[in-house]
Amino acid sequence: MQKEYSDYLNDLNEAQKLAVVSSDGPSLVIAGAGSGKTRVLTYRIVHLLNNRVPAGRILALTFTNKAAREMRERIMKIAGPEIARYLLMGTFHSIFAKILRMEGAKLGYKPNFTIYDSADSKSLIRSIIKELNLDDNVYKPGAIASRISSAKNSLITANMYASDPSMQENDKASRMPLLAQIYKTYSARCFKANSMDFDDLLLNTNILFRDSPETLAAYQERFGYILVDEYQDTNYSQYLIVKKLAASHRNICVVGDDAQSIYSFRGARIENILEFKNDYPEYQLFKLEQNYRSTQTIVEAANTIIANNDGQIKKNVFSKNEPGEKIQVFQAMTDSEEGFNIASDIFDKHFALRLNWSDFAILYRTNAQSRIFEETLRKKNIPYKIYGGLSFYERKEIKDILSYFRMVINPEDEEALKRSVNYPKRGIGDTTIDKIFELAGANNRTPWSILCEANLFPDHFNAGTQKKLFIFRDIILNLRLSADTSDAFTKAKEITAVSGIMKELREGKSVEEVSRYENMEELLNAIKEFSEAAETNGDPDTLEAYMANVSLLTDQDSEKEEDRNTVTLMTMHSAKGLEFKHVYIVGMEDTLFPSPMSSGSSRELEEERRLFYVAVTRAEKQATLSYALNRYKWGNLERSNPSRFLKELDQKFLHYPQTGGKPFNAVSEPSARPAPVSEEPLRIARPERLKKITKTENASEAQTAVYDIAFSAGDKVEHERFGKGVVVSIEGDAPNTTASVKFDGSGTRKLLLRFAKLRKI
Repeated sequence: MQKEYSDYLNDLNEAQKLAVVSSDGPSLVIAGAGSGKTRVLTYRIVHLLNNRVPAGRILALTFTNKAAREMRERIMKIAGPEIARYLLMGTFHSIFAKILRMEGAKLGYKPNFTIYDSADSKSLIRSIIKELNLDDNVYKPGAIASRISSAKNSLITANMYASDPSMQENDKASRMPLLAQIYKTYSARCFKANSMDFDDLLLNTNILFRDSPETLAAYQERFGYILVDEYQDTNYSQYLIVKKLAASHRNICVVGDDAQSIYSFRGARIENILEFKNDYPEYQLFKLEQNYRSTQTIVEAANTIIANNDGQIKKNVFSKNEPGEKIQVFQAMTDSEEGFNIASDIFDKHFALRLNWSDFAILYRTNAQSRIFEETLRKKNIPYKIYGGLSFYERKEIKDILSYFRMVINPEDEEALKRSVNYPKRGIGDTTIDKIFELAGANNRTPWSILCEANLFPDHFNAGTQKKLFIFRDIILNLRLSADTSDAFTKAKEITAVSGIMKELREGKSVEEVSRYENMEELLNAIKEFSEAAETNGDPDTLEAYMANVSLLTDQDSEKEEDRNTVTLMTMHSAKGLEFKHVYIVGMEDTLFPSPMSSGSSRELEEERRLFYVAVTRAEKQATLSYALNRYKWGNLERSNPSRFLKELDQKFLHYPQTGGKPFNAVSEPSARPAPVSEEPLRIARPERLKKITKTENASEAQTAVYDIAFSAGDKVEHERFGKGVVVSIEGDAPNTTASVKFDGSGTRKLLLRFAKLRKI
């Protein structure tokens, strides 16, 4: 070990230490926001290793590869790389995909099965809908994919779904009576293509453990200690796998926070964490209640939010950090004004408090709300990024290249065949592709086998078409020859060259085409890094190993690790697990948040309140809540009411800068015609802890302006934006001197002189 036993325990507070050393039997660790749950999970593994538990007997399950990677790196620093490398640590999907590659033959799968992402699943479903001559305006691929996913996460197979009368009634009520047939066809086509979707990885693991007791017993024996992160986010399928694996030794530790359970729409069941005590009556409960992230004000305010929920494990989260600023509340007449208020406040704080743009985040309930903030940030030249947009691996050119990789690994992959057979263009049209799939269905064969023997179907493919198909066939067959022996990077370069993709993208001259070529270069860089890391760690570095890794990346894993100095825009759901110095929670209206869809259910309303709790606890220094009294919907300006969640917050934690600190009269009627939106930054109470600028500092670097001109009440001045005006009053001492100026046509403005660039006239 690289650290002595006493050393690593000294890194923990008393509550964390208790959770770490009590390593035998079932344990439930309730970790409040910012309380160091990752540290506890990591050090609990270190403690097991220190007590001579072999690394190979420890199974740690996370929800992102990024979280698993960070934990492994921490463990390596303490226990050493030679020990840490043998830990089985990763996401549910990545761990059980590995097990299925070893054991899948018992279910009829080959080890080189492909993993379909959501786009592949929807594409296959779209094809099935077309083949069945169904209306895709009724049978919407996205809705059907969601229904199938929900069924699989509840361990309902296609055959079970088709034989369940209640399912048939629900489908008829939804005007989709043939959904069960689509599900059965979808499952059969995936199996024939030697492919699984994400949900199959968990469903098939459950089927494997159910139908092969000896396999389950072997893994129960292997994994003597099981640790699960973010347990409140597990679905029924994940819950059952963990329960089965821990059934014999019962050395299971789950870490999570019921107050942050916000993914029921993905199948997460808060009951899994709330009812842990029923599954393991002998369990030990540990509570991590000290928040290391946020100020006392933010933590105490968040406590008042979650206190309104009935379904929870009670805890008293506290902070020993500074008391900090109160939570700001902004009111706007319109959604456009809300955008300007937030952008202006960010602009002011960025310069006044010397903060990076990356210290700010704007959180909203729905993605559609981002538009207003994008526009207002652009107008102020504030750089921003939208988190959760199109990821690198979802770009068309990347998916096209990856489809070749998939064909080389598993030519029976239907969706990969569709993408690659005519890319780069080789004269194989949609009609030919449709014929291939029709013949495959009629003859109970795979599309690849039909393509390889197109000469057996002269009535469907003429000699010219056969030649084109055989060119593609030969490319794939030749590339497959060394697929198992070449490293991933070497094979990837060969594929991009032999397929013609490299030539196609290199010859592009437009901005878009150059960008696609650069993306291909970035992909090859990523594969090179993978190969080098695999060689260092002693892991397989084949193309198949690389694709197994890429296919299991989550949204957070796809996010590039860049030091980008930009304001972050994202949904509240996407913000979980992240933190920012200043957080703006916008659209705090009952028509937006809580979601109107939750209004009829106390269970759903409680989840919306947990979402609010998560949003507020992302803030380290200050949180700001904002709402508009009028918002455009379908082109009409409609009245909005402040969110009920605002009323649940204790007023002592809130500050209203627009009114000098006094609460708004939330029920007062706004004027019939909304006030015009001003682009002047919303002036708030002067921030504290401004850095004093000394004579030795570079004024331009400090973002200051020359303001040593003496101004007095009555001076006539000119501003580059507001034009001419008269100084009404001067307040404060340098460098925070402000001037109230009455401008012709723009009203009275309060300006910070070091930024205002006023000129006497």
